[in-house]
Formats: sequence, structure tokens, C-alpha cells
Amino acid sequence: MKILVTGVAGQLGYDCVKQLEHLGIPCRGVDRDDFDLTDAQAVMNYVQEYKPDAIMHCAAYTNVDKAETEPQVAAAVNGMGTLNMVRAAQSVGASLMYISTDYVFDGEGDQPFEVDAPYGPTNVYGLTKMQGEEAVRSLMTKYFIIRTAWVFGMNGRNFVKTMLRLGAERSSVNVVCDQFGSPTYTPDLARLMCEMIMTNRYGVYHATNEGFCSWADFAAAIMQQGNRRCTVHPVTSEEYASATKRPANSRLSKDALERAGFSRLPSWQNALSRYIVELDENGML
Repeated sequence: MKILVTGVAGQLGYDCVKQLEHLGIPCRGVDRDDFDLTDAQAVMNYVQEYKPDAIMHCAAYTNVDKAETEPQVAAAVNGMGTLNMVRAAQSVGASLMYISTDYVFDGEGDQPFEVDAPYGPTNVYGLTKMQGEEAVRSLMTKYFIIRTAWVFGMNGRNFVKTMLRLGAERSSVNVVCDQFGSPTYTPDLARLMCEMIMTNRYGVYHATNEGFCSWADFAAAIMQQGNRRCTVHPVTSEEYASATKRPANSRLSKDALERAGFSRLPSWQNALSRYIVELDENGML
């Protein structure tokens, strides 16, 4: 089996390639320097040249705030770019794994969203990721849609790195306390994805580390485990005053994983501990 991984320069794509190489599975990681997702012919040419058996489509436009001011760009990458990848995958008979987000839901209530919950994105990013999902669902049968949230890993920027940096610079930080979800360590998610891609147990799944917390809870744990003497002040979303509406409820149900015979990921606290150790070992703490 030969696998193409898009978005290798990002957190998740990087760890997927790393895990596939560890497993000895032939793969190739690509990013925007290899081809432009919004160029249908370029995508088709590249995929037909490599002829993968499966594609792990991790590449995306992920700047949530910036998407509000350039919606056409976000839609071109997350919507049309995914459609281009779908058509290229079909042309070589490859299965496709599309990475999506909790932002496709409305973020209301306090219960975990099931995989078949109705769409209800409240911002441009969520809308464009929903468009990507619809492109996959409408045209493919051999597909996985993996919705995840709050990712952090070694490659690139993330909330943990930001908190550690601020914790070293400041005596206190304000962090929202009324948005709840599950932090997700990309090496854990990549291991699950690489297990999935080798099967034909197609469908829609939610995959995050286990347990729920607020962003403020997460920040406090980061400060504690990272030995930062920085106080986290919980504030409401209204007090924080972000220009982009973010979901208050990002909880995702992982029941579909168990029904399909896949294991849930470790707790987010366990994942954070391992990440802090990894950062320390790499001189990044």
C-alpha cells in the first residue's frame, strides 16, 4: 500500500508521515510547494503520477480569524481544494481520509456531538470545512471523515506553545473558561489515522484525546506541567471579545470509534504530559 499525505508542513500531516515511516508503509508527504490545492489540473497530475492507494488529506486553511476577512481564499482551499483532491483520488481508485473539525457544528448545548449530528457552522472556517466534507460524502464511497479539535504537536504553532511562551513572559494571562472541548495530541491522532487507513472501515469518526476541559483548564494544566509561574485568569468569551464566533461546546462523542473496533485515544492530561517531555527533550521548553 502506498499513501499520499497532504499538509506535511503542518502539525498533523508531519506526524502522519512520521508514523507511516515508523510502520514501514511507503508514503510521500506533500505541501503547497509541491502543488496548489486550488489548481485542479495540478492536483490531478500529481496524484496520477504518484498513484497512491490512499490519500490522507491533512492540508487545510486553518486560520480561523483570518478566514472571516478572506472567505473566498478559505473556501477555495477547504472546499474546492478538497473537491479537487476527491476527483484526483477517484481517478486512481484511491481511498481518501479527510480531516475535519468540531466547527462544522453549532457549538450549542453541553453534550458531546455524535457523528450524525446536523451541521450548523457559525463561522467561515467551519462553513468551508463543511463544504469539504460535503465534497467527500457526495462523490466518494471509500472515505474516512475524521473530525478533531484543539490539536497540538511538535511541528508548527499551537495553544500549548503559546501558553508556555506567555507563561515565561508574564505573571498572568486571561483565558476563556466557557468554551469546552478535548485537546488532541497529533502523534496520538496520527497513530489512529494510520491504523484506520489500512482498513476498509469507512465512515465518519470523531477522534480527540479523552476527557473534556475548558481552555482555561487546559491553560492552567500547561502552566503547571511546564513549570510556569503564571496565573491563569478565567474570562468569558464575551469578556475576551474575539472577532470570530467560536463554539462554546466542542465536545465530540467517540462512540463511533468503538463501534468500528478502533481504540479511543489516551486522556488529554496524559497526552499533555508526554508532549511537555518531548518539548523538553528537544530544548523547546
